[in-house]
Amino acid sequence: MKVILAGPPRSGKSCLREGLKQAVRRIPDAPYPYVITACPDGEGSWFQETVNHDPELATACKAAYKAKFTPEFVARVVASVANCALPLTLVDIGGIPSAENKEICRAATHAILLAGNDPKTGASWSERLLPWREFCRELGLTVVAEIVSDYNGTEDTVTGEGPDGIFRGSVHHLERGELIFERPCIKALAEFLVRLATDD
Repeated sequence: MKVILAGPPRSGKSCLREGLKQAVRRIPDAPYPYVITACPDGEGSWFQETVNHDPELATACKAAYKAKFTPEFVARVVASVANCALPLTLVDIGGIPSAENKEICRAATHAILLAGNDPKTGASWSERLLPWREFCRELGLTVVAEIVSDYNGTEDTVTGEGPDGIFRGSVHHLERGELIFERPCIKALAEFLVRLATDD
């Protein structure tokens, strides 16, 4: 199961990635949640933990590693996604439904979509997911979750799995450096993913 984490920029995808990874690791007998960082923004899987211990070092390293998509980067990540045979892989992609991201996601199987309301334009989280729903439809990716990123919220909500098989909920205040793996929506989503990944 190769699950992309997709949505508009600054939705909290990298924070969600780290929270899910830590939550899945705490579920007994769950498969290891392997992470592929598929965006050259300088935030590898090391970033969140480094922020927790040394925010200044994390910021400096991110600035040093940040780059643009290159054919070599895309080819390397395409191969990583295509060749990964582990039961549960999370693929953290950039915030634009670009040609590069389409190429990277062709070998993926599922998607988690994340977005918040846009205070500048007034667009709702659901409207902001429209291009990503189309992105997934074009690539044949099964959307397994749609999560509201409620940055100013004070608590999570968990709607759970709907009749369409999509898990829904909201997660509050996704901020680098905060431990979020015990938040209700993150824990419930992690359990849902493990169930999907291990269901025979």
